[in-house]
Amino acid sequence: MAKRFSINNKEISPKESPFLIAEISGNHKQDIKHAKKLIKAAVDAGADAVKLQTYTPDTLTLPVDAPDFYENNTLWNGRHLYDMYQEGMTPWEWLPELNRFAQELGTTLFSTPFDETAVDYLEKAINPVLYKVASLEINHLPLLRHIGKTQKPVLLSTGMATEKEIHVAIDTLYTAGTPSIVLLKCVSAYPADPTDFNLRSIPAMASKFNCLIGLSDHSLGNEIAISAITLGACVIEKHIVMDRNDGSLDAGFALEPEEFKQLANALKLVYKAFGTDKIGPTQQEESRLRFRRSIFVSQDIKKDEVFTPQNIKIIRPATGLHPIFWESLLGQKAKQDLPAGTPLTKAHLP
Repeated sequence: MAKRFSINNKEISPKESPFLIAEISGNHKQDIKHAKKLIKAAVDAGADAVKLQTYTPDTLTLPVDAPDFYENNTLWNGRHLYDMYQEGMTPWEWLPELNRFAQELGTTLFSTPFDETAVDYLEKAINPVLYKVASLEINHLPLLRHIGKTQKPVLLSTGMATEKEIHVAIDTLYTAGTPSIVLLKCVSAYPADPTDFNLRSIPAMASKFNCLIGLSDHSLGNEIAISAITLGACVIEKHIVMDRNDGSLDAGFALEPEEFKQLANALKLVYKAFGTDKIGPTQQEESRLRFRRSIFVSQDIKKDEVFTPQNIKIIRPATGLHPIFWESLLGQKAKQDLPAGTPLTKAHLP
């Protein structure tokens, strides 16, 4: 049984509305005021939590001018990794202030740490209620063990990962002390092609790994995220940007605030539409049942006259006998005179 948990009094479970995370990543433009605007916009749009990324360029790569250290055939084509991470990193000294700001807005702020020093800093600076492990770090087992020791729930992104790698990561986290894990279905492409998502793997992952499942969605638009919850995803993560044309690092696959709001509203509506497994008319439909068909007198009928297809009909509304009695009525005699338009009842039969 997957281990459920709650964040800010909201249970993370397929039986509850999806937990929606706004990822700021490198879209803060190295301006703490802009970062706060993004947090406020995310909360106003309906996000349940806001996520940052905690790293430095030196913990991710080297300032080496060699071909291997440049992006190729991506959204950031031609950029050096070190320079790109320098632009995208969230200054660590911002975290306490951003956390206080998020708390004032009533939301949860947490982060993806990319090395052990980031975990240690996050524990002291904001004491987050959960962590996320990025897809590229799923094989960084020392980091996973360090995160596990915090005994906080973990969102484990699985982009590019094999089944064996996912099993190893889960075992590593649980052994180290992680109480609950949500596996995030992810396609590590920016933006991600919808045809690469293989969303049918969501229920398969839930069964195979005995974990809650979510989606880290880098696609354009909201269709993939909405589709994912119909297959059991209970956490949705999407990047947010104030303006997709503002030059922010991850703007090319992020949602603007109004788009994010549309996603939040759509997820809530679709979740409500799940309803129950009850088969039968809803309360709203009950009043419409009277407009079904039933058996009516269609021509004036005299006492003892035989019922025929010419003098009775199956029509709307449903105030007469149920159509199931049609065959048995034909050939019977009327007990009394019946004017056209009379709903036929058992009282009219001999």
